[in-house]
Amino acid sequence: MEILLIVITVFGGIVLALAVIGSTVLMGIKIIKGGASPRGQKTQTDEARIIQEVFQGLTGMEERVEALETILLEREKERKEGKQ
Repeated sequence: MEILLIVITVFGGIVLALAVIGSTVLMGIKIIKGGASPRGQKTQTDEARIIQEVFQGLTGMEERVEALETILLEREKERKEGKQ
């Protein structure tokens, strides 16, 4: 009876090890081929779109800040000229 349990445990371990190794190899092949799931591709597309929108918004904000800096510098220059 003990021998039977040992044999079942050993073979069960071997089957489990083969399953883990096989699934690891399959996942590796999928990663190498770059086969993302459709959900993953949609998520990547959405993230790229959001990043582009943020970049465009920051670019516009940078232009507005530069315009405000120019206005402030001109006003400061006018004040200095008015005091002299």
